[in-house]
Amino acid sequence: MVRSVRRPLTLLAAVAVLSACAVSTTGGSTASGGGMMGGSGAATAQTGGGMMGSRGYPTSSCSVPTTLATPVVTVLASDMGMMARSDATAPLGARMTLTASPTTVGSGQVTLVLQNQGWRVHELVVLPLAAGQAIGSRASGADGKVDETASLGEASNDCADGSGDGVASGSAGWVTLTLAPGRYELVCNLQNHYADGMRVELDVNA
Repeated sequence: MVRSVRRPLTLLAAVAVLSACAVSTTGGSTASGGGMMGGSGAATAQTGGGMMGSRGYPTSSCSVPTTLATPVVTVLASDMGMMARSDATAPLGARMTLTASPTTVGSGQVTLVLQNQGWRVHELVVLPLAAGQAIGSRASGADGKVDETASLGEASNDCADGSGDGVASGSAGWVTLTLAPGRYELVCNLQNHYADGMRVELDVNA
């Protein structure tokens, strides 16, 4: 008789424990908004956190003027970061890219717009390429940067024209230059960014 009473009680206790665990798990997930991919949409929208922010790229926070001189070359900077950073620190071997569209323009005034779709701070520096020189062939110094004394200009001012301290994650910068016919290398020259792949060729025809 005692055994028959204990068995139902044991089953009831087990059901109660499982129910408590289910409630705890649901509540904890809702409150924390955590998880590998950044949790709920509301938390991600506020913090931009998570492995890819659940948006894939940072949301743009800068409106580029529509009155810029044409042609306009759009340069996209991207990197495999975890979340928005206020610095440009990058180790050697980090996955970074710089792409341009179009990659061929006519000589004269050209506007370059850097759109930072990465999680780190980036910039755009325009360097001439000598005849036969391949992109990516510049040597980086001890500071992780290439020689930019021959620079023709740069877009490194956050949500503004010209040079500055770098374009923040999700923002943009632009510069209008007069370019002669030739080949140019567009680079991000922050520490290790060039060596990590942030360079692209721009060809200017007569």
